[in-house]
Amino acid sequence: MTLTTANELSESFQWPAQGVARVPYRLFSDPEIYALEQARIFKGPVWHFLCLEIDIPDAGDYKTGTVGDTPVVVTRDKDGAIHAMVNRCAHKGALVCLKERGHANTLSCIYHAWTYDLKGQLKGVAFRNGLKGRGGMPDDFDPAEHRLQPLRVARLFGLVFGTFSEATPPIESWLGQTMTAFMQRNFDRPLKLLGVHSQLIHNNWKLYAENIRDSYHATLLHTFYTAFKVNRLDMDGGIILADGTPWHHYSYAKRATFDEAGEYTAAHVHSAQYGSRLAAPQLLAAWDEFDDGITHSIQAVFPTLAFHFTLNSLAVRYFAPRGLNATELYWMYLGYEGDTPEQTRMRVMQGNLTGAAGLVSLEDGCINEFVQRGTSGSAQHCAFMEMGGRGVASSEASRATEVAIRGFWTGYREIMGFE
Repeated sequence: MTLTTANELSESFQWPAQGVARVPYRLFSDPEIYALEQARIFKGPVWHFLCLEIDIPDAGDYKTGTVGDTPVVVTRDKDGAIHAMVNRCAHKGALVCLKERGHANTLSCIYHAWTYDLKGQLKGVAFRNGLKGRGGMPDDFDPAEHRLQPLRVARLFGLVFGTFSEATPPIESWLGQTMTAFMQRNFDRPLKLLGVHSQLIHNNWKLYAENIRDSYHATLLHTFYTAFKVNRLDMDGGIILADGTPWHHYSYAKRATFDEAGEYTAAHVHSAQYGSRLAAPQLLAAWDEFDDGITHSIQAVFPTLAFHFTLNSLAVRYFAPRGLNATELYWMYLGYEGDTPEQTRMRVMQGNLTGAAGLVSLEDGCINEFVQRGTSGSAQHCAFMEMGGRGVASSEASRATEVAIRGFWTGYREIMGFE
């Protein structure tokens, strides 16, 4: 897509007059919109999660990933500084780092042996001076002009973020004070990695961005949440949007305040119709980790990052588009360096609640595909998003609302030029 075409698309695309209370289905199936997202969101003035600092603890460690469709590599140099670059050789465009993670003194492309230091600077070109006085690079070849393309890097509470844009504000400003404070609640202690896995879900990436902001589907779709009273709408809770912008949010529930609501029975909510009992009830035998009473929370950071703390299970979730109709979802389960062995075992056991085959989140692996399939061929139609009203303001009165989803689309429309 050329820049002219991109501008024409953003100018010609008409969002419904009802604003973010309507979401055009075209957004999930239009290849031109997908291409524009790569330019304006993934390479625009946005911070993207790259890795955890504990993924690259030592000098020479590297970790690969993607920002949108673009492959990236994050390194720690000999001085301990963290760098992020496009994982693309400046010569022919081949991947430089082929493994998900590794350790190296230099980064070398296997195609023609162009070699870079851990900051991405070109340090060596095989046969640069030719052989026996013949061939080689021109005399005016300057290695300094052929480095790996860098990203700006920010570090916050052990998480590493990157952006392609010089216009992206500092990470704390990007998140806002309220979101930064809630991140600090969960990540202000030294972390340890307990496990990682990923899954491929067959839907556009934005459908999962909606899913993690959808507070009221959890008590309808997820039988385990409701039947075993882990997270229900008849517990005290709320949805808090970021200061000055509703792009980011966190939702929370307090299990100790459970007071069964008659609406569950009156509405014949399927997830509340079970009298099941756990053979191993110790799965839910959590300890109070914070003094705020919150026992379940999900924090979403625009566009593709989320954290959850369910009982005592802490995880980072991030997801990446894998084309128009597929998304790769990563789960990183965490504990703290100061945990006792018993606490670590509990966190590992509670990790079974979520993930690709999680007792809670198993259904999310298919529900968004149902939306992808259901909206196919219906570009002229829209989703109806008026649960909890039509606006984008924090809600501590009820989580039976789509306010956080409307917040996501507020940010999306602004970045994409679709306002």
